[in-house]
Amino acid sequence: MIYREIEYLLGLLAARSSPPRYHTGQMPSIVSPQVIAVGGANMDLKVQTLAPAVPGTSNPGRAAQTPGGVARNVAENLARLGVCVALLSAVGTDPLGDGLLRQAAEAGVDVSPVLRVLEHATGTYTAVLDSGGELLIAVAAMEIMDALIPSVLIGRESMLCGAAYIVADGNLPPDTLEHLLARAGGARVIFEPVSVPKAVRLLPVLDAGFAPWAVTPNLAELSALVGTEVPDEAAAIGEAALNLHGRGVEVVWVRRGVRGSLLSTAGGTDELPALSADVQDVTGAGDAMLAAFLAALLAGETLLDAAREGHAAAALTVESAQTVVPDLTRAAVRQRLSTGLAYPVGHETPPHSP
Repeated sequence: MIYREIEYLLGLLAARSSPPRYHTGQMPSIVSPQVIAVGGANMDLKVQTLAPAVPGTSNPGRAAQTPGGVARNVAENLARLGVCVALLSAVGTDPLGDGLLRQAAEAGVDVSPVLRVLEHATGTYTAVLDSGGELLIAVAAMEIMDALIPSVLIGRESMLCGAAYIVADGNLPPDTLEHLLARAGGARVIFEPVSVPKAVRLLPVLDAGFAPWAVTPNLAELSALVGTEVPDEAAAIGEAALNLHGRGVEVVWVRRGVRGSLLSTAGGTDELPALSADVQDVTGAGDAMLAAFLAALLAGETLLDAAREGHAAAALTVESAQTVVPDLTRAAVRQRLSTGLAYPVGHETPPHSP
């Protein structure tokens, strides 16, 4: 407790003195955001093989560089869906950082809370996809996220507490995540695990008695959160969700890929089908799914209907070669939902295209 109070006081002094090692170069927004996305912003390098991948040798392929990072992707999707959103992340003072901030701002994201860190390069994420667009392996170089220490949040607490929702991704250090949950005020915090290694960063925070309003893991991340392998069966997923409900998490939304998702609350569980799609690239589908879910909740939809809109946004995203669909709108999402066919719940693999 003494350490945390000292850190809090130091943070207040840091916020007042505006230390030179961090700067954004952006004017603060005068409009309070409905959602603040806190976490990763990086440059994605996506490499895709032109034929089925052959391990242990070079494969012919193509490459593309695009803005990425879970928090940044969620923020851009939200902005395109018409939501007032801000991004709190850390990027370097390098050209990659300049490009990330410029592109996000052009999409409508308030980037004024973002840190510019002199000592670290902007984070990168390199993904290798097979010829069908499925992820083979990825490497995230995100050391810069260690700059998002708890004291950084203090000067931004009024913005954070004024939001309806805060999306916190697994790139945050555990002590920062704990600080965020402890001081979120009336904002509902959604924890997006990002990956299996980063999902477990939530565990010490739960042990300390701080729980997010919702978590959005895939099956492997859910297994990491509950400490045991969870089979892809509704009963087993529901049982694992109960474990998290018992630790204070109100909403557990588990993504199951082509098998859809399972939404669990104190009122029970619901299975949702994935919409059929002509997959081009799966990168960013989960981020679009979460953004559309939040946009629908802000528009007054129920949790279940909001989750359905999330699946529609995911279908639109995997059908695009880009991580964030440039012309994404809520009208497009609802149109995709009304016209798209759905795989049966529990379907193993997409049916072959005719």
